[in-house]
Amino acid sequence: MTEPEVEITTTVNGEEIDAVVPARLHAADFLRHRLGLTGTHVGCEQGVCGMCTVIVDGAAVKSCLMLAAQLDGAEVRTVESLATDDDLNPLQRAFAEEHGLQCGFCTPGMLMTATALTERGTPLDADGIREEMAGVLCRCTGYEGIVRAIEGHLAKGGAA
Repeated sequence: MTEPEVEITTTVNGEEIDAVVPARLHAADFLRHRLGLTGTHVGCEQGVCGMCTVIVDGAAVKSCLMLAAQLDGAEVRTVESLATDDDLNPLQRAFAEEHGLQCGFCTPGMLMTATALTERGTPLDADGIREEMAGVLCRCTGYEGIVRAIEGHLAKGGAA
């Protein structure tokens, strides 16, 4: 039996995309394998690690817990949307300056979660940032550089 397919229209990183997708295709797999946006990392595939975090209609979501069909009509941003050519955005620069990355596997999820946090405009101290970022696991950094990067970025007005 053939799996049913669904037609979707979504905007990904500013580009309108029309696609026909299997009804049970995960959004993470759609972004990575159909659109080639491999910055969306896949770790646990259970929504625990946060590596696949993207922004959908302004909210940070774990794309392994969504179906591609749920992206119909949505605006999606992936980590590829942050830099312009080789020019890192201010949040990415803050991560680099504060050593908020090491192996880099969690970095896209951290950046997208922090971007959504920044865009919300809620003032947070270091403890609040840690709480907000708890949905993305990092095995390398110990989180201190990540927290400093976000805290410094927020202190500068948090412009993405």
